[in-house]
Amino acid sequence: MYHVCFVCTGNICRSPMAEAVFRAQVRDAGLDGLVEVSSAGTGSWHLGDPADPRTAAVLDTAGYPLRHIARLFEPDWFDRHDLVVALDEGHAAELRAMARNTAEAAKVRLLRSYDPEADPDELSVPDPYYGGAAGFEVCLTMVEAAVPGLLSEVSAAVAAREAG
Repeated sequence: MYHVCFVCTGNICRSPMAEAVFRAQVRDAGLDGLVEVSSAGTGSWHLGDPADPRTAAVLDTAGYPLRHIARLFEPDWFDRHDLVVALDEGHAAELRAMARNTAEAAKVRLLRSYDPEADPDELSVPDPYYGGAAGFEVCLTMVEAAVPGLLSEVSAAVAAREAG
């Protein structure tokens, strides 16, 4: 099983959105049972909470199923994840600081780094929490643009494991 975890601040907006979109793409690619998808936060403010209602609404409108309870990323999770996908530069820095060695730090990637159209100087998905519904739609657009590139990398890694 190949494990991917998406990480944002409170695990109620961006990371559950990325998790839902990527899970749907994994299913559509026929990789169910080969790729496990999850999400977590770097902060504990929302532990145990469901996704923000605006996240749930934008995902529902776009046809992505969501089942979610917020949780906190723990340093020992690097042991069981192949890829830890940060939603912004701050999360990536926090995750790399949490890593216990360079191999763990190398598992941290920015989601938008998989979007070939993204400006390489601005790879953060903006936090929509303090804004309105439009910010959540912008986030979904950014997530959907990056997920195909991520899926391509994960598919190749899964195929290499299956072959080797």
